[in-house]
Amino acid sequence: MGILEILLISIGLAMDAFAVSVCKGLAMRKMNWKKAIIIGLYFGIFQAVMPIIGYYLGERFESLVTSIDHWIILGLLVFIGGNMIKESFEKENTEANENIDIKTMMILAIATSIDALAVGITFAFFEINLISVVLAIGIITFILSVIGVKIGNKFGAKYKRKSEFVGGLILILIGIKVLMEHLGII
Repeated sequence: MGILEILLISIGLAMDAFAVSVCKGLAMRKMNWKKAIIIGLYFGIFQAVMPIIGYYLGERFESLVTSIDHWIILGLLVFIGGNMIKESFEKENTEANENIDIKTMMILAIATSIDALAVGITFAFFEINLISVVLAIGIITFILSVIGVKIGNKFGAKYKRKSEFVGGLILILIGIKVLMEHLGII
């Protein structure tokens, strides 16, 4: 897995957190950088930890699935990406609030990082430096989350759906690329 794929996966995974961050920023009357950094830290840390958990789960069962790993990767990334794209078209029914207490942020951080857990499973099938990959995911998620709070505060929910759609599309395209590489097409 190359640097470009790592960056694209990191950006794709960060899109859910970015979208929620936009909502948090939308709820703020005035931009609050301290809250933006706290939000970024929650999302960045969870997005970095979940692939580690997924990696060790995938590694544990690698010998059972090595012959079909490319199909598993494709399936997981298409499923996650498809759900993100589907969510980008669904009507938003939750009210945004600027609350960042531990309970609220833990729930949001877990909810936005479940896809990172699944992607972490696919990492077990690649020759990767897990530390550098999860650092990239965490740092990119942190940065995009802080930016999301600022964008939400300044422009509103305009970019939430677009970011979920783009993130989902990126994950699907990476899944297709992995399959095509395995089949010798590219």
